[in-house]
Amino acid sequence: MTELSLEIFRHLPHPPERVFDAWLDPKMLSKFMVPGPGVTVPEATSDAKVGGRFRILMRVPGAGDLPHEGTYQTIDRATKLAFTWESHNNMENSVVTLDLVPKDGGTDLTLRHVRFPSEQSRDDHQGGWTSIMSKLEEVLT
Repeated sequence: MTELSLEIFRHLPHPPERVFDAWLDPKMLSKFMVPGPGVTVPEATSDAKVGGRFRILMRVPGAGDLPHEGTYQTIDRATKLAFTWESHNNMENSVVTLDLVPKDGGTDLTLRHVRFPSEQSRDDHQGGWTSIMSKLEEVLT
């Protein structure tokens, strides 16, 4: 069976350091980690070190509180961030990797997420991560 994965690319008109730091700041996470309309993040924590853990509690209309957690695997400021992604809708060893490249006064950001239990889960995450990337650009502006 082929391992299911997704990749999303976005150019953000902000320097890599600013984009990168947002992913490790609990206050910023609570503002942009919203994968769809009406979703809020009442709780976000981050122990921003390799081996450290994060927790993002997404409050989803009609579904309640959905915790998302993980462990930081790679933290290379303004260049690369990788972390496990543990949620109700993922397989064990699901990993998200962010690659940041400075370009045209901003940042080319590529998000890769690997290991999904089904095509439906992957497709749902594709939409969620796309919304999160849009919200990230909005809150950084």
